Amino acid sequence: MNDMTPLPAPQRQRKPDWIRVKAPTSEGFAATRALMRSKSLTTVCEEAACPNIGECWTKKHATVMILGDTCTRACAFCNVKTGMPRAVDPMEPQNVADAAAQMGLAHIVVTSVDRDDLPDGGAKQFVRVIEAIRRTNPNTTIEILTPDFRNKHEAAVEAIVAARPDVYNHNLETVPRLYPTIRPGARYYASLRLLESVKKLDPSIFTKSGIMLGLGEERLEVHQVMDDMRSADIDFLTMGQYLQPTPRHAKVADFVTPAAFDAYAAIGRAKGFLLVASSPLTRSSYHAGDDFAKMKAARDAKLAARPAA
Repeated sequence: MNDMTPLPAPQRQRKPDWIRVKAPTSEGFAATRALMRSKSLTTVCEEAACPNIGECWTKKHATVMILGDTCTRACAFCNVKTGMPRAVDPMEPQNVADAAAQMGLAHIVVTSVDRDDLPDGGAKQFVRVIEAIRRTNPNTTIEILTPDFRNKHEAAVEAIVAARPDVYNHNLETVPRLYPTIRPGARYYASLRLLESVKKLDPSIFTKSGIMLGLGEERLEVHQVMDDMRSADIDFLTMGQYLQPTPRHAKVADFVTPAAFDAYAAIGRAKGFLLVASSPLTRSSYHAGDDFAKMKAARDAKLAARPAA
């Protein structure tokens, strides 16, 4: 073979039938996209190439991504672009609140890129967004999905918890062994401590975390992550299939079957989570409003079952 002969392109694993979704074409999808554009808002649904975008946007559910569309980190699983972010938009909090009002959201999920360039990691903008939503939509419940606020999480979490979101989500993403290659900018136990500190500051706030499967994790490693989460008093566990967004991202090690996801869910419930969402297409904010209602009902039932003091 001639030295100049190009090597064949690596083949990406073919998706099984249970992970396939139809391209979005509905009027509801188009209306949601138009609203996001009119408010100059970014969504993680688009930036992370979420497979559920067609279903969610058709129902006028969208996860808003604040602090811009550019992340200061480059995780091996994430499709959000990396670089030097723009200045924080002072109009963003009210734009988010106005979009929630126009969509008639009973429950909103707000996430962000990592902003290691900011002294507070972007915590103040989360607070401003929560406050703007409370003013404009007092009956809307608020779920936030924050980054880890590397080396500044104590002050950041204190400020956000004081603003009292209904759900505080921060994803562990994968098992500790895979952090150096999959989530190199983060530390597993620092993320656990962040979630634990939320509960210590305000036990009434629901805590939530998620991991991706199919990155090469072992079954017992997943069980250990569940135990670690329960030790941190995390209420809600989400588990979904990792999908490789582009050829330059981490490859899919295997496609986990729906039956295996069901088995993990049963183990999670046995370990004491208030709620477990586990399926190939599960994502952090997928069916978040319905799941919030289920989680609240589960906590109420648990409290009611306790013997009187």
